[in-house]
Amino acid sequence: MSKVTVIKPKKTVSIDDLKEIWAFKELLYFFVWRDLKVRYKQTAVGVLWAIFQPFMAMVVFSVIFGGLAHMPSDGVPYPIFVYSGLLFWQFFSSSLSDVSNSLIANQSIVTKVYFPRLLLPIAAIATNLVDFFVASAVLLGLMFYYGFLPHLTGLLIIPVLLFISFLASLGGGLFLASINVKYRDVRYVLPYFLQMLLFITPVIYPASIAGKYSWILAINPMTGVIKAARAAILGTEPVNWLLLELSLIAVAVLLTIGVTTFKKMERYFADII
Repeated sequence: MSKVTVIKPKKTVSIDDLKEIWAFKELLYFFVWRDLKVRYKQTAVGVLWAIFQPFMAMVVFSVIFGGLAHMPSDGVPYPIFVYSGLLFWQFFSSSLSDVSNSLIANQSIVTKVYFPRLLLPIAAIATNLVDFFVASAVLLGLMFYYGFLPHLTGLLIIPVLLFISFLASLGGGLFLASINVKYRDVRYVLPYFLQMLLFITPVIYPASIAGKYSWILAINPMTGVIKAARAAILGTEPVNWLLLELSLIAVAVLLTIGVTTFKKMERYFADII
């Protein structure tokens, strides 16, 4: 009698899951490369589309909020101020959206073959990470144009901020992806939610103007990330480590909820997707 191997997903993440993801690293690379090729297939400018969205948003915000509304920008040119925030916001929002749809977009693979399902959300974020580095070239160009020298020593914190943004989008995305498998309303609600979230994130305005509502910004994990990024790159103020710690706590809670929900529902993905 031949042996039958039954693969059952665990309800919690363990060291074995991390080892399994590492064992499938070639598949992760394939997913990232595939997503990049699909995203920019048959486009005239290719990966430069990664620049278009944050650049045009920067232009519109600079005209409306910087030019007409005279929004304060912590003593730096408003285009640099807003673009430095848009870089991290665009990475977070795009990653959150892509992760939430990662299972649905790969329905044919999920239902036919076994692999660590966490690879799909991680690959979705890694794809946006490539876009982040491409779009960063515009920030360097803006700083050169305005004669604003970056604080190179502060750049050492950027990988940490990217990692926090990665975990924030992963935690929220895993929760939404799990729900999206059963309830497709997520794809309609999420764009609206991200639009609202933009206004409680200090992207187009400095966090200092929030006043008595600063506690609302503080519980938003991207607030600490964006403020720390501006402080590190632009050198307008010292890095607010307390706010960054609050962001880490918020990310830890978000990641715990997301991973727990994902692992709890993972066994049903192939049945109800």
